[in-house]
Amino acid sequence: MYTIAFCDDDLKELAYVKNCLEQYQKVRTSVTYQTDCFANAQALLEKIRSENYMPDILLLDIFMPGKNGIEAAEEIRRLGCAKPIIFLTASTEHALYAFGVDAVQYLVKPLQQEKFFHAMDTAANVLHSAKESRIVLKAARGVRQVHPREIIYCESQKNYQVLYLKSEELRVRMTAGQLWEMLEKFPQFDRCGRSYILNMDHIVSVKQDEILLDDGSTVYIPRNKAADFKKRYFSYYFD
Repeated sequence: MYTIAFCDDDLKELAYVKNCLEQYQKVRTSVTYQTDCFANAQALLEKIRSENYMPDILLLDIFMPGKNGIEAAEEIRRLGCAKPIIFLTASTEHALYAFGVDAVQYLVKPLQQEKFFHAMDTAANVLHSAKESRIVLKAARGVRQVHPREIIYCESQKNYQVLYLKSEELRVRMTAGQLWEMLEKFPQFDRCGRSYILNMDHIVSVKQDEILLDDGSTVYIPRNKAADFKKRYFSYYFD
């Protein structure tokens, strides 16, 4: 089930879009959703900040009192939400700004059903692709979905693997081999000895016996492993 957040200060527009979503679900019977409506951007942003609220799709009007839809989208991105945004507006003048927040569609009111359905299909495809590219791990606090780009490197510690993410460390009970089976399908990952799996997109430099990562971490490796790893690292970037 998708959670769809719709933000518009016009109650008639709220009702109209809810009707469009009902018609969309009749056509796309495999799609189920719940809607949360907000009369202004401040209310939506406050819910995201205070309740860790993260809708799957956001439908944002642009012309609203207080923060407009573009400003709200910029703040939403800064808060870490990468979910699909669809702008609904009466004017085309902000279309270029929509690209700056990676909006999937920019629809001009009055909405045309065909274009609205296409926008919703695009958003659903984005969500599906993102879900397929994540790995699922059972951590101490429950099941976690992790996007590969969040992982800087992984370190084996006895029966546990520690994933060093951009914002936290995630400790999971599994073998290094099991974790590698999950990550080896992503070309940016490579093993470095028995203890480390590195995301090569986060490597700053590879020296004789150490690897510097862009979060400031240093991974030390045996000198007899460094030459082979350097070859694979340069092959990843240049081949």
